[in-house]
Amino acid sequence: MINEKICKLREKLNKSIQNGENYEIIYAISVELDDLITEYYKDIE
Repeated sequence: MINEKICKLREKLNKSIQNGENYEIIYAISVELDDLITEYYKDIE
């Protein structure tokens, strides 16, 4: 389940970068993605 969230958020981040969105938006998505990845690694340990 968390894998799906990571994939969807990664796609959203990539689209935001490609579309040249505002830096704050890209940064916020990136931080959210980092948090999910951290949560994922905590779960597998």
